[in-house]
Amino acid sequence: MEGMKACMKNKKVLLGMSGGVDSSVSALLLKNEGYEVIGTTLELFTDNNYSNENTYIDAKNICNSIGIKHYIFDYKNEFKKYVIEDFINCYANCKTPNPCIECNKYMKFGIMYEKAKELGCNYIATGHYAKTEYNEQYGRWVLKKSKAGKKDQSYVLWNIPKHLIEHILFPLSDFENKDEIRAIAKANDLKVAGKPDSEDICFIPDGNYKKFLENNSNIKPKQGNIVNSKGEILGKHTGLYNYTIGQRKGLGISYKVPLFVIGFNKAKNEVIVGEENELYKKEVLVTNVNLLLVDEIKQEMEVEVKTRYSSKAAKAKIIQEGSNIKITFEEPQRAITPGQSAVFYIGDIVVGGGKII
Repeated sequence: MEGMKACMKNKKVLLGMSGGVDSSVSALLLKNEGYEVIGTTLELFTDNNYSNENTYIDAKNICNSIGIKHYIFDYKNEFKKYVIEDFINCYANCKTPNPCIECNKYMKFGIMYEKAKELGCNYIATGHYAKTEYNEQYGRWVLKKSKAGKKDQSYVLWNIPKHLIEHILFPLSDFENKDEIRAIAKANDLKVAGKPDSEDICFIPDGNYKKFLENNSNIKPKQGNIVNSKGEILGKHTGLYNYTIGQRKGLGISYKVPLFVIGFNKAKNEVIVGEENELYKKEVLVTNVNLLLVDEIKQEMEVEVKTRYSSKAAKAKIIQEGSNIKITFEEPQRAITPGQSAVFYIGDIVVGGGKII
């Protein structure tokens, strides 16, 4: 953890706890570093078919076992407003959202920080695999990749408020893999040491986002045409929200070459398909920009860009165009998807990011 932070007088920290092994080990590491740790679990949603009770119980039991306080705060209304409604709105407008990014901005690094200040804490912390530190070259606190390689989570943190970076602790920043975290949990008899990772969207635990949309919004199955880029009708679709850019399987059409979803026409209720070469783009615009490393991009900047959490960073140049940023890739990129985030890096430092238009 960042030594400069550890030497400050106010070492009181509010830690977001999910009941999983990452946040549980984070609590232990922070306490061992001499921080006064308060654990909190945010109550974010209710699902009659799924109970969050184990999350709260596991988090509270961990806090009891290592001797720290634990609070549960109800933010279901705020979560619905900032995360669930955005999720629904994206699909209603033929975009593919990443709700974790909205949750990080508004809930974990927004509302939770306000609660931390109420409790007299100078810091907030989570079990994310990322890093914060003061950078002399740029004269500011920066968000960086962790040492966790493919498990690094800096991609989903680009949208956090920049003024918070110096108040954020990521205790897992220097660990290279999850096995190390589980080993610490086991060695300290934390009961969640073997608890499996959660891979699903938290408010859709069964992973069926289509059913969630149908049950919680005005989005319903509505048949329309599947067309190619020339407008030729090739088949029928079952609702625009059932498809995503780059999709090949489940189209229900036969053609002389493989076809992929390359876009949508919402006004005509059409899914547009094309050959694989039509999936590649060299230029893309992003909106809702959040810059962390600089205040504005006055001239073209060379960066690496990730357009999905699991994608490899690609070399590109970025330039500000009004409130948007234009990305020009060195090599065309496949299946760039509106609604997803493009995150800019210089080395392991997060420059910022934006939502793909």
